Amino acid sequence: MSDEEFYMSTYTPNIELNLPKKVWIFDTTLRDGEQMPGVTYTIDEKIKIARQLDELRVPKIEAGFPITSKGETESVKRIAALGLDSTIIALSRPLKGDIDRALDCDVPYIHIFISTSDLHIKHMMNTTREEVLNQAVDGITYAKDHGVRVEFSPQDATRTNMDFLKEICIAAGDAGAEMLNIPDTVGVMTPRITYEFFKELKNTVKTPLSAHAHNDLGQATATSLAAVEAGCEQIHVCINGLGERAGNTSLEEVAVSLIAQYGIETGLNYQKLAETSNMVQQLSSIYMPPTTPIVGDNAFTHEAGIHVHGLLSHRGNYEIINAEFVGKKSRIAAGKHAGRHGVFKMVRDLGFEPTEDQLKTISRRVKSIGDTGKVITDDDLYAITKDVMNIRMEDRVKLQQLLVVTGNTITPTASVTLIVDGKPMTGSGVGNGPIDSATNAIRNVVGHFADISLEKFSMKAITGGTNAVANVTVGVRQGDRLISANAVHGDTVMASVEAILKGMNRLLDKAELK
Repeated sequence: MSDEEFYMSTYTPNIELNLPKKVWIFDTTLRDGEQMPGVTYTIDEKIKIARQLDELRVPKIEAGFPITSKGETESVKRIAALGLDSTIIALSRPLKGDIDRALDCDVPYIHIFISTSDLHIKHMMNTTREEVLNQAVDGITYAKDHGVRVEFSPQDATRTNMDFLKEICIAAGDAGAEMLNIPDTVGVMTPRITYEFFKELKNTVKTPLSAHAHNDLGQATATSLAAVEAGCEQIHVCINGLGERAGNTSLEEVAVSLIAQYGIETGLNYQKLAETSNMVQQLSSIYMPPTTPIVGDNAFTHEAGIHVHGLLSHRGNYEIINAEFVGKKSRIAAGKHAGRHGVFKMVRDLGFEPTEDQLKTISRRVKSIGDTGKVITDDDLYAITKDVMNIRMEDRVKLQQLLVVTGNTITPTASVTLIVDGKPMTGSGVGNGPIDSATNAIRNVVGHFADISLEKFSMKAITGGTNAVANVTVGVRQGDRLISANAVHGDTVMASVEAILKGMNRLLDKAELK
């Protein structure tokens, strides 16, 4: 990989690691990820995510746990019938009824699990180690007799007696399991302990090992990588780290770390990472904090003057990888920490060419506003620059009239009249609520002459009570350009519409200025 694609370099200690040349990515967003409280998908949404994972070139997709419901069975069956390049997998206990339901879905691969820790065996299953081992072997044998591939998971493996864990893993491999997945079910492991744990298993068990970590102590990615350092050949992951409680290992973090830190290939189409993350955020309604590694809004965003100066010389100075490698864009933000070089770059990107004196004035105003605690959007910087440069330019798109109808028995619908370049244009739209319908109505009008989309939307109340004032910030995209804009209004719909129109006008004005 050339320097143009990748920037990462680091101190490499003189340590010999027994690393696999390739690590399989086993994605469980549709199964373990959906078990996250508050997350649920329709069958069509599951199919949409499965297709996206296939475009990401995920080799293994766990589509669901068929025995849990008719809807789950249907979704797994329909995903298995899509003809994707990814291998579609169903989860099952080692019970004939579970396995038959999975087989009915026509999946080629079944993931069988059973608890093996004494805590689970005694207090959850009320059985014995011997019975657990027999059930596991019988279930694997039954599935293999029906011509499918099998992966076996001893649930709560990291709290299981090591001698028994080795015994059941060897028995599972002898019964035909082609992969042994070792779950850190409640996220109790540290990276060093994980390494020693997997190393001991690796020296005893001949079947390939997989790691499945939970993020209860915030170490899921680190422990998964430690497992790879010990020779593990597969990692279970979820998009955006979704999953039970604090979530599962993040696909994005693992995939990039494997290639960046070890040079281990996964076969993924890394440029699809951000796009896939965004889709899952929208469908799950679980939105990532801006500081989320790899896919967060701030992952490749810079404000501090010294950092931006170094970034403009070579992005590798303050970005360990090229943002485009994961489908993101490097971005400079205005604020009180911004330096002259960064402000000039942002102003030029907005289509302006200020003089040195004008640039100094713009920078002073940006810092002054930042000192008040206000977040400075692209629209704010645009307005400051126009004022300093004494440029008078009317918005190309203005709101003349907006009507939104909503209620408990009708689909929210909006009609809008916009003045576009001096001419009235009317359109309508429907949506999940009044804001969504108003946004869609505007997009339906503007879409006739500009391919502009709403990518980010956030709202907060400035005051308390039912008369709270809404503060809306949006990100509006046209091609490679993303513009942020903000509006404040007593009406949440109007605050949203005004912010969106501000962003649209900034995108359209740049084309006009050129």
